[in-house]
Amino acid sequence: MPLPAPSPADPPYLRGLNDPQREAVLTTEGPVLVLAGAGTGKTACLTARLAHLLYTRKAWPSEILAVTFTNKAAREMKARVGRLVGEVVEGMPWLGTFHAIGAKMLRRHAELVGLHSNFTILDTDDQLRLLKQLITAADIDEKRFPARQLGGLIDQWKNKGLTPADIDAGESERYANGRGGELYAQYQARLQALNACDFGDLLLHMLVILKTHRDVLADYQRRFKYIMVDEYQDTNAVQYLWLRLLAQERKNIACVGDDDQSIYSWRGAQLENILKFEKDFPGAAVIKLEQNYRSTPHILGAASGVIAQNSGRLGKTLWTELDAGEKVRVVGVWDGPEEARRVGEEIEAAQRNGTGLNDVAILVRAQHQTREFEDRFIAIGLPYRIVGGFRFYERAEIRDALAYLRLVHQPADDLAFERIVNTPKRGLGDKAIAKIHQLARAESVPLSIAAARILDTDELTPQARRSLGNFIGDVARWRDMDLPHPELARQMLDESGYTAMLQADRSAEAAGRLENLTELVRAMEEYETLGAFLEHVSLVMDNDATADEAKATIMTIHAAKGLEFDTVFLAGWEEGLFPSQRALDEGGLASLEEERRLAYVAITRARRRATILHAANRRIYGQWNSSIPSRFVGELPQDHIESESTMSGGESLWRANWSERADPFADVGRGTGRGPGWQRAAGIDLKSPGGGFKPRTFTREPARVIESRASAVSLGNKGRADLSVGMRVFHQKFGYGEIAEIEGNKLEIDFEQAGRKRVMDSFVSVG
Repeated sequence: MPLPAPSPADPPYLRGLNDPQREAVLTTEGPVLVLAGAGTGKTACLTARLAHLLYTRKAWPSEILAVTFTNKAAREMKARVGRLVGEVVEGMPWLGTFHAIGAKMLRRHAELVGLHSNFTILDTDDQLRLLKQLITAADIDEKRFPARQLGGLIDQWKNKGLTPADIDAGESERYANGRGGELYAQYQARLQALNACDFGDLLLHMLVILKTHRDVLADYQRRFKYIMVDEYQDTNAVQYLWLRLLAQERKNIACVGDDDQSIYSWRGAQLENILKFEKDFPGAAVIKLEQNYRSTPHILGAASGVIAQNSGRLGKTLWTELDAGEKVRVVGVWDGPEEARRVGEEIEAAQRNGTGLNDVAILVRAQHQTREFEDRFIAIGLPYRIVGGFRFYERAEIRDALAYLRLVHQPADDLAFERIVNTPKRGLGDKAIAKIHQLARAESVPLSIAAARILDTDELTPQARRSLGNFIGDVARWRDMDLPHPELARQMLDESGYTAMLQADRSAEAAGRLENLTELVRAMEEYETLGAFLEHVSLVMDNDATADEAKATIMTIHAAKGLEFDTVFLAGWEEGLFPSQRALDEGGLASLEEERRLAYVAITRARRRATILHAANRRIYGQWNSSIPSRFVGELPQDHIESESTMSGGESLWRANWSERADPFADVGRGTGRGPGWQRAAGIDLKSPGGGFKPRTFTREPARVIESRASAVSLGNKGRADLSVGMRVFHQKFGYGEIAEIEGNKLEIDFEQAGRKRVMDSFVSVG
């Protein structure tokens, strides 16, 4: 049945909608899937649909279930609908997040799962405390099998809709040699005894109730005449099953989402939920929103060229009526520090041309990438904000590592002592710490001295005295070590058990925290002494712009979803970094396609200008490694990009080893789409999701360069005594040169390509 043509008499919510948006609003009966591409007005469409149901009296507010993923989205939808149809929207009891609605339902039916309606919802800290109690009671080594690991596993099971009775032997083996299922059951029983539940229970309990109490299910099926779901591509298994049950009777369910923006599988999101919508609801209307109101044609063309390589998608083609604008720039730089310098310079130039800092974003694949940008922006006085996380030096693991360094550097640093004396856990409880504080105050000495003195008393239990003695001895030993400060940091983190603590942590954040520590150690290598580095950190931490000042935004691509900026810099587009080698190793082809969706999300955050950067060299785990551009760079369509390279002195070395063709990276820079040529030249196997390429093992360079780099890395930890004026040497960044002057461990070198530079002797090797 054709939809009515637009008319001046249309209600306000229909005015300004394009034809597909109107169709999504006016198609009210039966299942509807709205495929809303990036920047296509999804929120306006969803809001207008809700307003239409209320305005036309198809349903009362209490008869509509409208589910969002964030409280912010729920508030915005309620406010928008209120402006369109009046205060009636205030009476919508079933507009909210999955968990908020689940909690509302569960309080009505709590007795059906052994709870009272006034049950408590535990936060993460309470949940971990309870799990630790159960682990201890079960005589399981919590250091080997951390409570956080069990908590993450239980959360996964609940996201899949699995109760303890559903956990088979294979799943149970994932914790403590087969005891996972047993502890899950004990945890649920303990929650019931406490009249409590965690966030996963809010939906899992309701799913169980809907499955086992048909009268409750029938009541909700009658109650909800219409169901609307935002961000359907991000639903997990339990959310999917919950929605499908509620919608089976009337089938008036409208789901809005974008399969090309499904990037949260690590949270349990299942892309297949949106891909099989038509199978779940036969005869469903599928409406594609493809007119983009955000980005220029070149930006959309670049993004579409990348995402088109994915096979697991429903497919759509974004277009816009905006002017063509600038092409997406692809910039090759020599290394990570140059990448940060280049971005800083371009932001300053954009400011001079009238671009506001609030309209600029730097998007990275991993959190540890933010450190070089933060340090550079501090150095040039460029205000910035970190969104979706802490600034680099504010992250918990970084502050812990810095506390170790501060205590070694300054024994009287009581704040550092307090932070790490029981981190990781050493069996020093609050009472033991309080006694150290009492002695320190009584004798007017620093905590570290009081701790050493209390060992000669009977104030502490034998176990606490032994643990504290080991800690004090370790700190003294580290302080006496004659090691370069980066190596000292590595050794302290290992010997203190801090690294092992993170390695044992199976949560999604643990790997990123380890990467951050690696980046911290790498940052230390740029400073001659530990004191100089700690002073730099103090200055960085003290440099905080006022809250209302315009700032450039630095954030991960995941955190950027749903946001948009006039100017976007996409950093670190290299194989192994993006796509993430860890993701490819763990997830194969499925992870590769999710990484590509992440690239699509990244590009489409830009309204007017997008710049993609890749570096020829990255420092990974303290060693310089050659990098090659991301395969996603090779998938960018030629017509929508322009490329340039800032590599100079070392560029010939970078390119000389590709003998298969005159310029094996030409296709990458021009985005011709002839990816396999350069990828084969670079040693990438396109048939493998991981590409067979790992930055740490990539050695397709002239032997002399490999040997030089290996020497430079090893000598960086030992110091130099074998250099003399006039000697020919090699530097990783500046290439070959001749030593002009030597002053201690500092060299003045006349480089063949880069001119005279002052460098430390540990960063050169004999040429």
